[in-house]
Amino acid sequence: MTASRSGAARDPGGFPWDDALALGLGVLRWRPQDFWAATPREFAAALGRRAGPEPLSRAAFARLPADYPDPDAPAS
Repeated sequence: MTASRSGAARDPGGFPWDDALALGLGVLRWRPQDFWAATPREFAAALGRRAGPEPLSRAAFARLPADYPDPDAPAS
């Protein structure tokens, strides 16, 4: 446990509340009640974080060696 800026003990592996509050109240300028009412997904979206691209399908993954052959690979 370490002490946060407020002097309270904090779990080093815990959620970064100081950072989340600074972003929500400082950067986004949300009112406290809006910050606490937001879901994690809403908070991430407000910060501009969107879901990433879809992962490769098994078929697309299997096509990669044919589409991008390794020029240094020995012939089989």
